[in-house]
Amino acid sequence: MKDQDMLLNTLIESEELLNGYTHEEIGDDHLFTGLETPMKPNAFAISDETKKERIAQLFAQIMDVMGLDLSDDSLRGTPKRVAKMYIDEIFSGLNPQNKPKVALFDNKYQYNQMLVEKDITFYSNCEHHFVPIIGKAHVAYISSGKVIGLSKLNRIVQYFAKRPQVQERLTNQIAVELQTTLNTQDVAVIIDAKHLCVSSRGIKDNTSATVTSFYGGAFNSPEKIAELQNYINH
Repeated sequence: MKDQDMLLNTLIESEELLNGYTHEEIGDDHLFTGLETPMKPNAFAISDETKKERIAQLFAQIMDVMGLDLSDDSLRGTPKRVAKMYIDEIFSGLNPQNKPKVALFDNKYQYNQMLVEKDITFYSNCEHHFVPIIGKAHVAYISSGKVIGLSKLNRIVQYFAKRPQVQERLTNQIAVELQTTLNTQDVAVIIDAKHLCVSSRGIKDNTSATVTSFYGGAFNSPEKIAELQNYINH
């Protein structure tokens, strides 16, 4: 454990430049390294219960450093509550075992136009500051012969949202998963979200929102984009 703590301290204190800038100079800029969520190779070498125990211990240390009195009745259970919330709820999308199981069905209705599931509410967390991202996702696809249950679209959005995220990555992860699952390139994803790292700290802008989009296959045309926007806005 000491070796691991030393490695973590080294990584935290590292001033390695990224594109010629320090992490302090980059600040709140939205950076992400690729489509996959950055995970250690041995991310699941220990059980969820062990992770919760370790997180509770570490969070108790954070609270102690901040000067909070953990003997207070209101705070005593907070470390365990936070640990349970991290593993079982808001970051449960990190564990591939929690990936929703998706069943496909034949498109017997022969519905060959776009299907749009709009206003899917989600809650995620910014991986740069670990504060909430709150938004709505709009998902659309055109069947290539198979269809998916509507609730599964929501579940796929929630699965990828429940991890430390960057909105651009979240958008692409949802889209690629749907393309793979449905065996079609004809997928579109639009996400409109508010980042509390912008509204509650830093610049403290409470009115702005961030919109990202993915248009694949037939959706990558002005006509289909306009049609999709029309569905979403009405």
